[in-house]
Amino acid sequence: MKSILVIGLGRFGKHMAMKMADLGNEVLAVDSDEQRVNDILPYVANAQIGDATNAKFIHSLGVNNFDLCIVAIGQNFQSSLEAAALLKEDHAKFVLARATSEVQRKFLLRNGADRVVYIERESAERLAIKHGSPNIFDYIELTPDYSIFEIRVPSAWVGKTILEKDIRSQYHVSILATKENGAINPLPKPDHVFSCCETLIVIGRNDDVKKLPTK
Repeated sequence: MKSILVIGLGRFGKHMAMKMADLGNEVLAVDSDEQRVNDILPYVANAQIGDATNAKFIHSLGVNNFDLCIVAIGQNFQSSLEAAALLKEDHAKFVLARATSEVQRKFLLRNGADRVVYIERESAERLAIKHGSPNIFDYIELTPDYSIFEIRVPSAWVGKTILEKDIRSQYHVSILATKENGAINPLPKPDHVFSCCETLIVIGRNDDVKKLPTK
């Protein structure tokens, strides 16, 4: 269980706080709007009304005791920037902030945020890859260069084993699991025979995965 502070309870912040709590974490949710605080109270360990741009208020939260501080202020970028800076000045361990543009992302990274999520861009990129690639069903970005992908089994691989196709050496990707009818088979053995009814969960460089045969 982690201790998590969520500042800003708009749509993004509210859903983030609820999901974090649902995963078993202890969540303190903060917003300047009393109604938003009241709405989130049934779902989190605690919630407070307060101004995240006020240094005394931020200090009163004991931010250095949280494993993660999330700045989810969506409408007022100046407030988001000030909150991120105050959290880091008060020795927050890790600050995750939300941005709505590339410019905002850069400013937040320069002023206290350890990581910035740019929701619109990330959602657009994920949907483009998921629906615009002939053999990719889904993916999770690990770094700008490496990701985990769920891909279709190329028809040329069907009936062959992992060892026969020499996947790692020939294609520079690793198979983490196979998936069929919703069931996951983690870490398949080298003698696993590829089926047309399954998909593969692979990890590798984005460019290498995109070079995998589609037929």
